[in-house]
Amino acid sequence: MDSILTVNHLSHRYSANWAIRDINLEIGRKGIIGLLGSNGAGKSTTMNIICGVLNQTEGKVVIDGIDMRESPEEAKKRIGFLPQSPPLYMDLTVDEYLEYCAYLRGISSGDVKKAVGAAKERVGVMHFSNRLIRNLSGGYRQRVGIAQAVIHEPKLVVLDEPTNGLDPNQIIEVRALIKEIATERAVIFSTHILTEVQVLCKEIKMIEEGRIVFSDTMDAFNNYIEPHSILVRMENPPEEQALLQIEGVSRVDFLTERQLRIYFNGDQEVAARIIEASVQKGWHLLEIGFDKSSLDEIFAQLSSKSKK
Repeated sequence: MDSILTVNHLSHRYSANWAIRDINLEIGRKGIIGLLGSNGAGKSTTMNIICGVLNQTEGKVVIDGIDMRESPEEAKKRIGFLPQSPPLYMDLTVDEYLEYCAYLRGISSGDVKKAVGAAKERVGVMHFSNRLIRNLSGGYRQRVGIAQAVIHEPKLVVLDEPTNGLDPNQIIEVRALIKEIATERAVIFSTHILTEVQVLCKEIKMIEEGRIVFSDTMDAFNNYIEPHSILVRMENPPEEQALLQIEGVSRVDFLTERQLRIYFNGDQEVAARIIEASVQKGWHLLEIGFDKSSLDEIFAQLSSKSKK
């Protein structure tokens, strides 16, 4: 694979505790790669090292063929980074802030206005050029944060939890913006929310307890979240033993008097059998639907596999 990023045996320790251990990644030059992990799993530490904010204890990060430790300035020219807390200056206008960022990124004086204009247009903040950043909504502040990350046309854009704290409409807008950016370059998108990577990413890297526990396509990952239980609501539910007699049913939990979670052995035909039994025996089935594994269960499952 022609890679923009290669990470080899990356480890980092804070005091006596390892935050990440033996992380290996290889990322191509276009598309969105999801970095999924629970809070505290090591996502931010990994991204801070990739972007040169933090020096690793062990291992190597190579950006576009350049070793981050040996030539940090050259490597960083190829990266755009939006940390979890966007590095915004609230008392500057959008234009003032982006011009400052352009100078920091080494853009020549003659090209600064052009770069600022292109970044503003890309993220949709042209009409807020002269507005103070403190007076922008959370969604537009995030757009300005993304603008500073792409103003120098980097080959790799790293976004740490970019939809945190946004309302549903703002999340949709930021997702669309990330997809547009990824048509021209590689984007690493970090989140602890499973639905975010499902919507945006074709490839996923899952990190848990500081280690990569899964690295494959989104389709492959979905094999881990096949339904393993069924939620049902019945007007006249039977005793537990009657449900356990249905072929494929392994366990029954009564959530309320009328709502149950029925576990099964992987044969999804069990849903049809429950419906048939309900009709025959007068249980008056009101609602039925497959229940997905929780993200915690998936993490536990993948973590246990990685340790074998």
